[in-house]
Amino acid sequence: MGLYQLIYQSQALVPFEQPELLALLHQARDFNRVHHITGVLLYTPDGRFMQVLEGEQSVVRDLYFNRIVADPRHYNCRVIADGPCLQRSFADWTMGFRIATAVDLRNLLCNVPPDVPGLLVPRPHTRPELLELLQEFVANGEPEPWMEVPRS
Repeated sequence: MGLYQLIYQSQALVPFEQPELLALLHQARDFNRVHHITGVLLYTPDGRFMQVLEGEQSVVRDLYFNRIVADPRHYNCRVIADGPCLQRSFADWTMGFRIATAVDLRNLLCNVPPDVPGLLVPRPHTRPELLELLQEFVANGEPEPWMEVPRS
């Protein structure tokens, strides 16, 4: 099978404090390093997660459906986009991380105006559009003290 991306969002049962976030990031980075998974995690202070996972399709799907969805620390897991990809969008990170605000998340996930002026129904971002917005958000965000240093 080939390279695959999965983007999901979820809600923490209780907002994570810095020690819990650090533990989560260390655990994710260790697992991802062993399983050749890359990606980025956004977290809002009100307890929302948005994550991009990249790697072998069977490994990414197993991670999401058998570990992440089953994790009792959060609920309402929802896949936003998934599918094969030609290259990794976050290849330098086993798990990049940024704090986001609720407004940041809303802006990333908001609907796109219709392409046709007469069509009044907005459409959601396509996966490439969303990945481009995420890359821009991550690149322009303030680094946190626990940021993973991108691999060279």
